[in-house]
Amino acid sequence: MSDHPRAAAYRVLPFDLRLFAAVVEHGSITGAASVMSLSLAAASARLKALEASVAVRLLDRSKAGAAPTPAGRAFARHAERVLAELESLHSAMARFGRGLRGTIRLLCNTAAMADPLPPRLGRFLVDHPDFDVALQEASSDAVLDALRSGRAELGIVADYVDPEGLVSIPWLPDRLVAVVPAKHAVAHRRTVSYTELLAHPMVGLSPESGLSRFLTREAQRGGRTAQHRVRVSGFDAAAQLVAASVGVGVMPERAAERSSGQAVRVVPLSDPWAERQLLICLNEEARRFPGVQALIESLCSA
Repeated sequence: MSDHPRAAAYRVLPFDLRLFAAVVEHGSITGAASVMSLSLAAASARLKALEASVAVRLLDRSKAGAAPTPAGRAFARHAERVLAELESLHSAMARFGRGLRGTIRLLCNTAAMADPLPPRLGRFLVDHPDFDVALQEASSDAVLDALRSGRAELGIVADYVDPEGLVSIPWLPDRLVAVVPAKHAVAHRRTVSYTELLAHPMVGLSPESGLSRFLTREAQRGGRTAQHRVRVSGFDAAAQLVAASVGVGVMPERAAERSSGQAVRVVPLSDPWAERQLLICLNEEARRFPGVQALIESLCSA
């Protein structure tokens, strides 16, 4: 017997999710009924049945219209995700129905996402219209976990992680450098250590990014903590803030070179771990997935 006696009562139809989303969007059951091609009575009956199914009131009804309750707002967020997944499911099945091969799941670390990957990935997608790529950024450790569990076909990681049990292909150098304001104390140094850099205010990426997690671990190994003045979503934004003298940052050399100029200086890091290499990783089973080998070849071409 189930530990959740009401579990069987949760029978929510996709149509009702769309109807509820329409109520939230239009602010009234009447407006939602119109766009869903229902009578007002039929729409109201379906919404009441939906509330009965989840055993909670989802809408506050008034003469002015209908607004979601706190539970309704949570329901709407979940409904949006479910409907997006259903759309993705239908799209994927339609591709199979037309004889297409599907989607390659590709996970990569921050450094790969920032610069070397997009042009090579773009070439693959143009040359292979039968394949889509589901691209997601993750830390190198998380990428390997996804490959080992079968949640991705292909991954790009930095070589500080151990790809044991996976096929790994050396890809590109991934040297980390410091970016500092042109008038900063270390701007004209030949090299600077990360420990020295941590003595200054920092500009960094979001804490969830793979590079941020890597740098946090390196700081902790030295018994230090970075003082971030601000965190941003990309290297270009970080470089602009460094140029404004907000702080110093660390990024891949390729990304830093785009921003080097009168306001920003690039200083190599002296730490051994700053000399990294990117690896393309996959499991043996993924080799049989259509398109994976072609994607690897596109990534490795000049």
